Amino acid sequence: MLDLLKKCGISDSNLGSCVGGSDWFTTKDTGINTSINPSNEEVIATVFEANKGDYEKVVKKAQSAFTEWRKVPAPVRGNLVREMGNALREEKDALGSLVSLEMGKIKEEGTGEVQEMIDIADFAVGQSRMLYGKTMHSERPNHRMYEQWHPLGPIGVITAFNFPVAVWAWNAFIAAIAGDVVIWKPSSSTPLTAVAVQHICNAVLKRNGYPGIFNLIIGKGSTIGELMLKDKRLPLISFTGSTAMGRRVAEVVAQRFGKTILELGGNNAIIVDDTADLDLAIPAIAFGAVGTAGQRCTSTRRVITHTGVTDTLIQRLINAYKQVNIGDPLQKGTLMGPLLNQGAVDAYMEAINAITVAGGEIVYGGKPIAGTGFYVEPTIARVNNDWDIVQNETFAPILYIIEFEELGEALELHNAVPQGLSSSMFTTNLQHAEMFLSTAGSDCGIANINIGTSGAEIGGAFGGEKETGGGRESGSDSWKQYMRRQTNTINWSDDLPLAQGITFDI
Repeated sequence: MLDLLKKCGISDSNLGSCVGGSDWFTTKDTGINTSINPSNEEVIATVFEANKGDYEKVVKKAQSAFTEWRKVPAPVRGNLVREMGNALREEKDALGSLVSLEMGKIKEEGTGEVQEMIDIADFAVGQSRMLYGKTMHSERPNHRMYEQWHPLGPIGVITAFNFPVAVWAWNAFIAAIAGDVVIWKPSSSTPLTAVAVQHICNAVLKRNGYPGIFNLIIGKGSTIGELMLKDKRLPLISFTGSTAMGRRVAEVVAQRFGKTILELGGNNAIIVDDTADLDLAIPAIAFGAVGTAGQRCTSTRRVITHTGVTDTLIQRLINAYKQVNIGDPLQKGTLMGPLLNQGAVDAYMEAINAITVAGGEIVYGGKPIAGTGFYVEPTIARVNNDWDIVQNETFAPILYIIEFEELGEALELHNAVPQGLSSSMFTTNLQHAEMFLSTAGSDCGIANINIGTSGAEIGGAFGGEKETGGGRESGSDSWKQYMRRQTNTINWSDDLPLAQGITFDI
């Protein structure tokens, strides 16, 4: 473990709390953040948390960096992000292992998360040459009218434990090419991965002479997080987390007329109709429900299945689940690691109990796994869609089976939850597929045909509707959220035509 930490730039088991520019602070009076390995419950390392004074230093350094960074040509900013991508390539294996060690996802997923960082860096490099505005025809003679985009300022990024590095990159690399600087508050459950990423940032920034573009601060949400939400110097807060906390973020930031990008809860469903190819559907469902131990915002929570295929689908899913090797996420061959902590196990057990009390049938799993580490059995349960436990997201590998007879009923069931992130349908019926993707179909931000709910590509905008928050990150034109639009008119005539034909005799 110590060798892995050293490979990730962490040479001490007691770490400084934050960095502004390239200066690590050594505050020790605010408390200690202890990182726990969820696979064996052992302490990995501790991090000293930041105080309000540290926060002020970081913000002031970020503000200073922004005044210069915004003037750097966008393609030059893109070159810095390109170097970040190359640096991540060099550290991909070590950083991916650290993600697995600290968060609990299997090594392949940890390494895949770092690959997402690399991919978004590549995307951002290209985007740095495509921050396009529009030209419009003015109604006034000899006037030119157009719009352009300017950087916003220091951006606050608050990330969740389940994707401890990729979501930061989605925001930070796009923000950087837009001319913004970033202040990052990672999840208190995964501080070490953030420290490792910041070490990589510092080396690249120092080499290029641009300190302060990427800044890190580690602290409690109730202190550092609240400071960020209320800080008018941060024009945009990007928040990934629960719907309940996202509501708080939206309210506080809106009060100061700040902007938000919210990536909140998901209650993602896959519709399996009577024409579906189960050879495609079964692995997609199993991966979506069991991957990352059900701790993705895009995890498959519900399968809405036609009555004619339900029994076959359940039996094939059980057969697939029996092949899931549960254990040490760094061990080769493991397919599902632990939940994050005991609180997550407790939430899992509360959900199992609620299913039973409501009259549901547990057809597979439903128990914690004895021993060290926060392991549980992946679970399949037959339920009704309108039960409270089904309406609310449980961050655990629990899959709900819900039946339908007609497609219209399936779509109603699909949309009848508060969340609206990712969705999918497995079908070979063209009309069913088109209906699912139509305005009368899925109400989610992501809708797929014959692929699962997980595994969104960085080229498309990522995010959802309803209680998922409405935010969009990563690809497409998400860069616009990190910039401000300005409409410009140039009068190159000798006259000054006024609105409504008003004239002044002067």
